[in-house]
Amino acid sequence: MRIAITGAKGQLGSILQARLAANDLLPLDLPELDVTDALQVRRAFDAFRPEAVIHAAALTNVDQCESQPELTYRVNALGTQNVALACRRCDAAMLYISTGYVFDGRKGAPYFEYDAPAPQGIYARSKLGGEWATQAFLQRFYVVRIDRLFAPGGRNFVETVLRLAHERGSLSMATDEVGSPTYAPDLAEAVARLLPTEVYGIYHLTNAGVCSRYEWAREILRLAGLAHVPVTPTQDYARPAPVPKQLELANLCGAQLGVALRPWQEALADYFGERGA
Repeated sequence: MRIAITGAKGQLGSILQARLAANDLLPLDLPELDVTDALQVRRAFDAFRPEAVIHAAALTNVDQCESQPELTYRVNALGTQNVALACRRCDAAMLYISTGYVFDGRKGAPYFEYDAPAPQGIYARSKLGGEWATQAFLQRFYVVRIDRLFAPGGRNFVETVLRLAHERGSLSMATDEVGSPTYAPDLAEAVARLLPTEVYGIYHLTNAGVCSRYEWAREILRLAGLAHVPVTPTQDYARPAPVPKQLELANLCGAQLGVALRPWQEALADYFGERGA
């Protein structure tokens, strides 16, 4: 299969390239491709004629997005529209990497793929804009919502916890921000299995189970041999961007196809095996 991957240099894009290496791949990222340039995207797809496009390019720093709304909408919403239109032009299916942040976290129960979005911040609204564009311009699409992505070698929560533990000798972590970590190699495997099914629609693909940032940090330290580092539980952590406090994504649609990710604790253990810690 001919597959184009946007955001190919990111932590998910690089893992996707490795997992899908048996296919004919076109990795795309800055500076070679700017998704905010509709004609540039069109030319790239016209030349390659992909059968499928995995659109992973995005601005994902939630707090930065809050302070740069125009740039965020340009990349995450308009950029996705440009990719969707280019897919329609060359009759390619599109898999769009979205986020559980399209929900407000107030349901008090797991979110299903069919629940109504209620985004809070600029990042969340821009990603929902990308979902709208994908569904508006294409018939053959997958929208894959994820949460708390982490990958070997990437800049992520795991590495931040380890760095702060070494620098400060103690940590403070929120107990009231609950969600599901998503291990990039597990997500890439799920995407590789989902893409050829042609069972189009919205999917929730996170690792199974939920944890607070406090619980996640404690497990990170335990696996790193740093369980002695004290972690103080906190609540109502102040940050520039509003984020959903209780976010669990129910995998209803992927499960019917046998596409599901293992528990986050198992994935985190493999992360440490991969990084040699």
